[in-house]
Amino acid sequence: MDWSCYRFRSVWDLTAGRDDVYAVLERAEEYPRWWPQVREVIPLDEFSGTARFRSFLPYELQVTARALRRDPEAGVLEVGMEGDLEGWARWTLAAHGTGTRAVYDQEVEVRKPLMRRLSVLCRPVFRANHAAMMRGGRRGLAAYLRAV
Repeated sequence: MDWSCYRFRSVWDLTAGRDDVYAVLERAEEYPRWWPQVREVIPLDEFSGTARFRSFLPYELQVTARALRRDPEAGVLEVGMEGDLEGWARWTLAAHGTGTRAVYDQEVEVRKPLMRRLSVLCRPVFRANHAAMMRGGRRGLAAYLRAV
């Protein structure tokens, strides 16, 4: 097992419609408005940008993300990442009752040297850090969608 590789899945049930959720999620440069752990997103061009994020642990991660798939009909947004994390992340949206189920899947390898050195010992803490970030994102997105 490579202790520096992670696979995550988060499921968010939201009250807003699928098209409304997709419209917010496709504007990654606006994530810092509603996702507290996303500190900054800087577009590089129409399909890529850099992002800095931090959860409760005292370190930031920085990645360059490039759009791999933008499919509003299927409700899919996928990016490839390189930098402190290398791999991909994907949102898949589907109608769920009167709202939307947003599924976030991510497969990454940690490239940040300190995190790699601590990967065996701190793996449970890194997973908890990611879970806290995802809870903050779900709460932030739900509140943002209610406000707009």
